[in-house]
Amino acid sequence: MEITQSFIDGESVPSADTYDNIDPATGRSLGPVARSGTEEVDRAVQAAAAAQPAWNATLPEHRSAVLSRVADLVDANAEALARLESEDTGKPLGQARTDATVCARYFRFYAHAIDTYYGETIPLAADQLVYTRREPFGVVGSIIAWNYPMQLLARAVAAAVATGNATIIKPADETPRTAVAIARLAIEAGMPPGIFNVVTGIGAEAGAALTAHPGVAHLGFVGSTQIGSTIAHAAADRVVPTVLELGGKSAQIVFPDADLDTAATFLTKAILQNAGQTCSAGSRLLVHHSIHQELLSKVADHFGKVSIGPGREDPDLGPLVSAKQQGRVRGMVETALEGPGEVIVGGTVPDEERLAGGAYFSPTLIDGVDPASQIAQEEVFGPVLVSMQFDTEEEAVALANGTDYALLGAIWTKDLSRAHRMAAAVQAGQVYVNTYGAGGGVELPFGGFKKSGYGREKGREALDAYTQTKTVIVKL
Repeated sequence: MEITQSFIDGESVPSADTYDNIDPATGRSLGPVARSGTEEVDRAVQAAAAAQPAWNATLPEHRSAVLSRVADLVDANAEALARLESEDTGKPLGQARTDATVCARYFRFYAHAIDTYYGETIPLAADQLVYTRREPFGVVGSIIAWNYPMQLLARAVAAAVATGNATIIKPADETPRTAVAIARLAIEAGMPPGIFNVVTGIGAEAGAALTAHPGVAHLGFVGSTQIGSTIAHAAADRVVPTVLELGGKSAQIVFPDADLDTAATFLTKAILQNAGQTCSAGSRLLVHHSIHQELLSKVADHFGKVSIGPGREDPDLGPLVSAKQQGRVRGMVETALEGPGEVIVGGTVPDEERLAGGAYFSPTLIDGVDPASQIAQEEVFGPVLVSMQFDTEEEAVALANGTDYALLGAIWTKDLSRAHRMAAAVQAGQVYVNTYGAGGGVELPFGGFKKSGYGREKGREALDAYTQTKTVIVKL
């Protein structure tokens, strides 16, 4: 089998050790992956530092053209990239194809956005000219999660290199292959060697080395709140800015006047997409008591019709990313059932023989959980939706805001005034009304409040995140 190696300064770089990349649909190896460490990270930082000044000196229109060509190549290779993504993550092939499309969209969006990214002039005095410049940090590092490898890579790389930085990506242990493939496409598109580097390996080794390296001037991380806190502490020791996109326990609040059929459809998609392994998954259902039974019946009906299988078969629901994650989900569900919660549907590993060996978990709806319980408070990262009832707007807000997370929320109502009241009251980085997008489009600033992280990715705000403001004052 081919070894997936780091890609540094435009070429493959082997490591002394490797580890197996496991197919979550079968439990078998997809091939070895280079286990990078301090040496490879240092090599990547040196390459990035050497290449960045010349890249920053190019005109925005040049960087725009290169990013556009990267987007075109991702589109041209979308099927191959999607198949790699589906194998690595276990997600259905159709969802992986969408990820490839969105990946290209990020490169194309920032190719256009950098053409209109300007500083400001400030009218301080008649005899002074004051203006601002947006300048890159230099070498930036990003450690990305395994749930959306192509999307997370693209939103980090495209904004960073558009603004004149050089970047080093540490993909997740479980999903390294598309990162290396896209870095190769970037070279083909005309991006200079050293501007987009990938170091493969284990988070505690390669990720830790990248976080601690004194040559990295900015860090981005997508993953758990626990690891995000560790990275933030390490960055603080070096006084390095960070953008953290961490966990979520997003609430969907459904009022009696909502379109329940539409809500049920979106509720299903919001928790089953990518097997619920989405930081912005709608994992808590807060439903008014008067429509409780009706709505749960509709959601359970949707869950019961879900097809399950390997990602290559393009089912509705694929496996979780690993047997370890499957065990975590099973454990949280079993713990929840020791309390007042009642399983309406699912709650177990599928017993179909053809799924044996894979990290599967059935679509699960648990009603009546204690709002203070683990499963109502902590991120499951699986296809598990928990339901609670409310009577008043105030009670709904208290439930929605009653966790340490605050990434997304949704309000389902036809009352426009209520929608705006609730949108203002719910603590979240994004709030949807009568729809749900699990993070939304490329154009929408994305990030959380509270322990869901800080800083913003996506949209124009990402360009601000990857640049520093310099103010210039000239006496005329």
